[in-house]
Parts: sequence; C-alpha cells; structure tokens
Amino acid sequence: MKEKELLSNINARLGISELNEMQRRMAGLQLKGMVTLIAPTGSGKTLAFAIPLLKNLGPSDGKVRAVVMAPSRELVMQIFEVIRPIATGLKTVAFYGGHPMQEEVNSLSVTPDIIVATPGRLLDHIKRGNLDLSGVRTLVLDEYDKALELGFADEMKRVCKKLTSVSFVILTSATPLFELPDYLPKSTRSELVDFSASTSPRRQMQIVHVPSPSRDKLDTLIDLLRSLQDGRVIVFANHRESVERIHAALRKAGLPAGLYHGGLEQNERENAVELLNNGTTPILVSTDLGSRGLDIAELSAVVHYHLPPTVEAWTHRNGRTARQDANGEVYVITTEDENIPEYVEWDRDYVPQGHSANPIETSTATLYFNVGKKEKISRGDIVGFLIAKGGLEAGQIGRIALRDHCALVAVPRSEAKRLIKDLAPERIKNTRAKITLMQG
Repeated sequence: MKEKELLSNINARLGISELNEMQRRMAGLQLKGMVTLIAPTGSGKTLAFAIPLLKNLGPSDGKVRAVVMAPSRELVMQIFEVIRPIATGLKTVAFYGGHPMQEEVNSLSVTPDIIVATPGRLLDHIKRGNLDLSGVRTLVLDEYDKALELGFADEMKRVCKKLTSVSFVILTSATPLFELPDYLPKSTRSELVDFSASTSPRRQMQIVHVPSPSRDKLDTLIDLLRSLQDGRVIVFANHRESVERIHAALRKAGLPAGLYHGGLEQNERENAVELLNNGTTPILVSTDLGSRGLDIAELSAVVHYHLPPTVEAWTHRNGRTARQDANGEVYVITTEDENIPEYVEWDRDYVPQGHSANPIETSTATLYFNVGKKEKISRGDIVGFLIAKGGLEAGQIGRIALRDHCALVAVPRSEAKRLIKDLAPERIKNTRAKITLMQG
C-alpha cells in the first residue's frame, strides 16, 4: 500500500491523526531482513508493525502474502481489528481456537492477503491442506516472548518451515530477547528498534503500596475499591480459584465486578471484556491471562491482589494502565510477612478508608441479542430498533459489540427490564430476536 493512503486510513478509520515516535520509526524501515521491536504494552505496538507490513504489500495477486502470529485469541482479534479497517483493497482474516473451523474454511473461498492467527490454529489449517503459504513475503511474530512462555515454539517452528519465500520478518516483544529463533529465514540485515524505555508508561504511572493488616487481603481490597474514583479497574490474582473467590466476595459486597481466566469459555472471556469496556462491570478480576492482548479503553487503575510472580508479569500487568498518553495508578496490596520481589517498587503508601466522593459504580446494563452479522443484522439496525420499538433516544444507547450470531448492547440500567419486556414481541429487520439481560 502507498504510505499516503495508509496514513489517511489510519486517520479516518482508527481516529489517529498523528503517529507516535515509535510508529514513525517503524514506518520508515527498509522492508527487508529482520526487525526486532521491543516496546511495552499500550505503546501502540500493533499499529507500529502494521504500517510496514501493509507498505510491503502491493495489490492482491491471489496468494497469501503476510502472516501475523500471536500467542492468544484475544491478541489475534485485537490485531485483526487494527489491520482490517486500514487494509483497504486487501482481505484480512483471523484464525483462532474457539472460532468455528467451518467459518474459517469458508473465509478462504477467496484467498486472503493477510492472515492473523494463533500458531496452533494456523498449523491446523496447514495440516488440513486449507492453506498454501508459499507466497508469504512478510512474517510478524507478535509478543514472541509470551509465545515462548506459553509453549508455542514448536508450533511456530513448524509453521515457519512452510514459509519458503519470506524476506521481511518483524519480531515484537515487551522484554529484551536474548536469543532469536533459529528457524526464521537467515538474513544478512537485522535491526533492533528498542522503545522499552522511551515509551514506558512509568512516567505517567503512580505506583501505590497498600498494606493489609491481615493475611487475607479481601477486606483491604474491598476498602481500596470503595476508595477509588469512578473508572475501570483490573484486579490481578495468581490463580483461577483465587480469581473466582475474589469475584464472589466483590459481588457480595455490592461491587460491579466481572471475572476473567483461562478456565472460561472463549465467549465468556469476550463477554467479560465487553462488559468491562461498556461500563456494566467496571471492575475485572483476572489472572495474568488478562495482562496482554486485551483491547481495553481508559483503564484507570491496576490492583495487584497477589504479587506478580515474575518481572515480566509485573511489567505486563502495569502496562494495562497509563497507556499511550493517559495517566494511571497501580496499587500493590501486601501483608506484613510477605516477601517483596526486588522488581516490585512503589512511590508512596496509602491506607484506604473505604469511601469515595465519586465511587466506582455502574448505571449501565447489557442486553444480549441472539442475532448478529450472519443474520444480516447491523449496528444501525439495532440502534433503529431500540429507538423505534424501545423508546430510547440515540444518546442512551452505548457500545454495541456485534458478533457473528449475537450482539451485546449497552443501555441505561434503569431501562433494561422494561426494554426486555417491551421488545419481546417485536421483530428486528423481520427477525424474531431473543433479548436477555447479561449478568456480570
């Protein structure tokens, strides 16, 4: 793609009028050899590698020409939502576990130009004979350090053996890479783009120590959350069982909390992120699975209920807040006998009092429609339906997450039950939809 067209698309479709320093540096790369990009979460890394990837693609030629591999479904979807809108004239598809295989096969009826995928799912398509990757010229391994941590090295190696024409490779990581994979195409030209310090959110981030008087931190956590200003918060714990226990305690205390961990179904995890984003449950309790790859806007605070087990976990958890140019706060809850790792540091101490002049609360509910894109329903159809049949004003309708066979719609909590009753006999675009209230 031409750079002028690409920048115009970024402005018009992503609402970004000016690239940051890292993105400008990546935009000016020579499009060959190997580039290693080191940058923290929240620095605009996805767009930074998307720009040279798209600049390296000419018009469609009936072959797959670029592959992006990422270690989680959530990250794949996030990358897809950045690349697809700005890749005009090019077909972009996303492959990941939990997505119907037949729908992915159907998307290959016209060969895509760009594939964004988890290594396992991409390898599955290769094994089934669904893909010819011999024409791929550009390869991106996003969050390569996380992919190794999750055990994807063998799958990535097997995929890369099928990429026989690659001439341009981009590796991204939030932490320095001490060893590069030996299965990538050999290149005489390599470049390191290191923005780990200059784009660090630490400058906009206040790290606050919250001492807990008891070994069980739940009361301290509840007091802390009740003391914070209204906003979106992620509480990190180290184990699924802990996440579920904390979530249950917060709900019992009347706090609007959701939960997120790897034991949930894919759609449950997607719903949890959407309910955080649309304000239905502005508190999310999560394992470290939620520290990367989630598209969460305006997260005001991160809470370490458990201390992060590694420096990488500390970095990535904290990277969920103070993203781009925003400010953010990080709270570290500790007990008196707890061993504090040397990488955990803070700026000040704080004893929460359990009340706030502008507390975290929700005035939003989420309606679940059991129809979506595959039923030919659009966001405009839903807005028109809620106005015409539900009596809402346009300004009362919040985020609409439209998926293949469902939609999640944010509405005023005070109107939710009435809407479900009033809309039950109505049809949307001549389709009978079942509408229910989603619980956090």
